[in-house]
Amino acid sequence: MTSPGSSVRLVALFALCTATTFAAAPAVSRVEPPNWWVGHSLNPVRLLISGTNLTRARIESPAGLDASNLHVNDSGTHLFLDLHIPTNAAVGTIPLFIVTPDGATPATFSLFSPSSRADRFVGFSPDDVIYLLMPDRFANGDRTNDDPAVSRGLLNRARPRDYHGGDFQGVINRLPYLRDLGVTALWLTPWYDNVNHANTREKYTSDNQRSTNGIASTDYHGYGAVNFYGVEERFGDMAKLRELVTTARAAGFKFIQDQVANHTGPYHPWVYDPPTPTWFNGSADNHLDNSWQTWTLAERNPPPDKLKSTLEGWFINILPDLNQNDPETATYLIQNSLWWIAMTGVDAVRQDTLPYVPRSYWSKWTSALKKEHPHLTILGEMWDGRPELVAFFQGGRKQFDGVDSGIETLFDFPLHYAMRDVFAKCQPMTKLAQVLAADTNYVDARNLVTFLGLHDTSRFMSERGATIEGLQLAFTYLLTTRGTPMIYYGDEIAMRGGGDPDNRRDFPGGWAEDQHNAFETAGRTPEEARVHDHVRKLLALRRELPQLRRGETIQLESSAEASAFARVAGDSAVIVAFNNGDTPRTLRLDLPARLSAQTKWFNRLTGDAQSFSTNGLLTLQLSPRQAALLASRPSAVASSQLR
Repeated sequence: MTSPGSSVRLVALFALCTATTFAAAPAVSRVEPPNWWVGHSLNPVRLLISGTNLTRARIESPAGLDASNLHVNDSGTHLFLDLHIPTNAAVGTIPLFIVTPDGATPATFSLFSPSSRADRFVGFSPDDVIYLLMPDRFANGDRTNDDPAVSRGLLNRARPRDYHGGDFQGVINRLPYLRDLGVTALWLTPWYDNVNHANTREKYTSDNQRSTNGIASTDYHGYGAVNFYGVEERFGDMAKLRELVTTARAAGFKFIQDQVANHTGPYHPWVYDPPTPTWFNGSADNHLDNSWQTWTLAERNPPPDKLKSTLEGWFINILPDLNQNDPETATYLIQNSLWWIAMTGVDAVRQDTLPYVPRSYWSKWTSALKKEHPHLTILGEMWDGRPELVAFFQGGRKQFDGVDSGIETLFDFPLHYAMRDVFAKCQPMTKLAQVLAADTNYVDARNLVTFLGLHDTSRFMSERGATIEGLQLAFTYLLTTRGTPMIYYGDEIAMRGGGDPDNRRDFPGGWAEDQHNAFETAGRTPEEARVHDHVRKLLALRRELPQLRRGETIQLESSAEASAFARVAGDSAVIVAFNNGDTPRTLRLDLPARLSAQTKWFNRLTGDAQSFSTNGLLTLQLSPRQAALLASRPSAVASSQLR
């Protein structure tokens, strides 16, 4: 309840707002964040109010909220302020009045009740299997958002860089398919609001070369944000996004949000009206191109120019590079992350382009996220094939720069490259053991996310030399080795695709007009069914056998064409063996002493055929391009789960 005095001020301010009509009156176009939570660990919240004529502004709040530490940029277009939220503050819409000597204008801000933590913000682990999908390319469940009034003419499925119509409703509709497959966590590429017209700053020729004479692209992928608090209308709205997360959770899925702190899209309004002079590294007219020299970050004395271009350069010389060394920028980005987590209830955050942001920022960012959500998982993209460089960014210890990034989970790019080399290109299987031998570089290699492909790499089946047999072997390795495995949409049906955007083809059957529907058993080709059923069987075995998720890895054999390892938990184990050659092979495996008592082994990939060990020596026959998964007991899984 407001006091009589505050009611009088409210009436006076309203009168001033309605009476002020001259050009110098303040105007508000956006309040960020638009809402916050009573009892949140981040308090005060720092608002960024954007508009015009904000110079010399002060804040009046009839609700009695305390605004302090006000700062307006030189152009009078951005106002920063700290808003202190009492623990007993009433929830609801809170009117704020921006008052200047020339007038006043209202701005709306909302307070929400504390976020429910029931079954939310729980993180993921090696007990999970992640499924990565691009909303625009997975399934179209709502035709009404295909060509919105605010962004006409960007839909064309025949053009790989245009929008194709996939959306949140399409994902909701296909949750039964994903549940049947056996994945447990969903990662969607960004859903930030993107520009409502063609991106003429990224043009490509028919042979996929960037050129000013090429065809304009769109930001269907979600990495070109123009509003960090908005949802891309072609995917749905905030209500539909929250419905997706809630429905997925009820079906047993965890949810991962893809966030981007490194850059904005080239059409973000900040580009020509930055909130502070140092909001970006450089400007649209004067900036560095990114040199991608991530090794400089782990070097004690790197070449200064290469380090600077890596941290401050604009991606592909187009994407504006945010300056996290600016305290206002850093605060904005941290709050934005926290806002999305609380608004949607996601369980984890995948952070894009990790090494191109100062490591000191990541330490602050992870601390803020973990303070509010201690069980949330943070996954970082550090794209490099060298384990020692990837490990440099894993949290849990300070590096030579005195920084602990706090990021516990990273993508295992070194293993990704090794699996491609071995199973697609038939290079020596010793590469796999060599990558795992480098696990000592990490604080905990079991926290890594392993994968065969993702939206920035070519598809496995488009590698030179790739075969269906090789893909099946690769999936067998992926789903039995240490770490949390991730599957890129369509890899489970052997989809093809070269470099971006060919690797982002529509999932067949996601559109009503599709003649081919791989979501349905009857609609899959024999090749698709073969790979899909193999992946489904492996996922069922991974659920059944905890050794595959949590067991210690013991190497038993590593040669050019053969490999074997055990996943051991206590005195029980699962043995996984591979023949990657073109001829039959006999493996003789010396088992650890703690497994010598186990003499009968069942091959769970080939109908429980038995193998026997004597005095700790296991002899195993493998056909060409074949794997075996040996367990100490026959199948305990219903045949319907292992078809």
